[in-house]
Amino acid sequence: MEKFDIHFLGCGSALPTVRHNPSAQLVSMRGKYFLIDCGEGTQLQLRRSKARFHGLGHIFISHLHGDHCFGLIGLISTFSLLGRTANLHIFAPEGLEKVLKPQIDFFCSGITFQVIFHVFPTDRSMLIYEDRSLTVTTIPLSHRVPCCGFLFKEVAGLPHIRRDMIDYLKIPVYAINNIKNGADWTTEDGTVYANSRLVYPAAPPRSYAYLSDTAFLPHNAPLVEGCDLLFHEATFAESETLLARQTLHSTASQAAEFAKLANAKKLVIGHYSSRYDHLQTLLEEAQAVFPNTILSEENMKVEI
Repeated sequence: MEKFDIHFLGCGSALPTVRHNPSAQLVSMRGKYFLIDCGEGTQLQLRRSKARFHGLGHIFISHLHGDHCFGLIGLISTFSLLGRTANLHIFAPEGLEKVLKPQIDFFCSGITFQVIFHVFPTDRSMLIYEDRSLTVTTIPLSHRVPCCGFLFKEVAGLPHIRRDMIDYLKIPVYAINNIKNGADWTTEDGTVYANSRLVYPAAPPRSYAYLSDTAFLPHNAPLVEGCDLLFHEATFAESETLLARQTLHSTASQAAEFAKLANAKKLVIGHYSSRYDHLQTLLEEAQAVFPNTILSEENMKVEI
């Protein structure tokens, strides 16, 4: 099975601390890299992660708060200094190009590649990226500015050939691809072997959901139903429920309740408020609702 990894680069929130970096995650799948959010210092975290981020071609920005996008201009400048020539695609709510383009023009004169902006609406879920391996779909969130989460979903693979049947029936190599795509096999005497006897199913497609920043939105659970790994912001502990409601953030227990509603296999929480020196309370509150919860940490990698 091909690797599908999430590198956690930043787990903090708006106020900088020495404990946590601002939001950023690197999704690695089948040799391709996708960046989710790009807070200040992300390029340094990318180097610390030892990920081969030079292959990064697509960046997904959830919303236009500084702790999710202040690192973009530095990363773009570094790519230009390194002589990058491949286009860089940035997906974001409306307004990012207006903010970032003047910075690129000022700081990156003679840039060696093209930055292509893709605007997505934040009031509905929609497919914004797909290739042969992966799709990315937006998840509308509720925050103080237009905001979306993202669902990264592996494209279902073709079924696997049953080698014993291929050998038994002496099926030629040229027919194997057709069988993988659903064809039956007819022998010389006219006997038809159904496709189901010739193949066995591929592994179920894996998925990763990223939901930050947002108020608790239980109606979104069907959009990420059964995801293998769910990242849900947990800015506050239960004692700060009122503040979470006022700022349109979530508590750790709300993140866990969402994971439970979505039938997620595993929950990772993050986007911690700077008020917390220790995160054990957040973890315990989440695990009381959804036991398979872990804390995100800088430079942590989770394999799906």
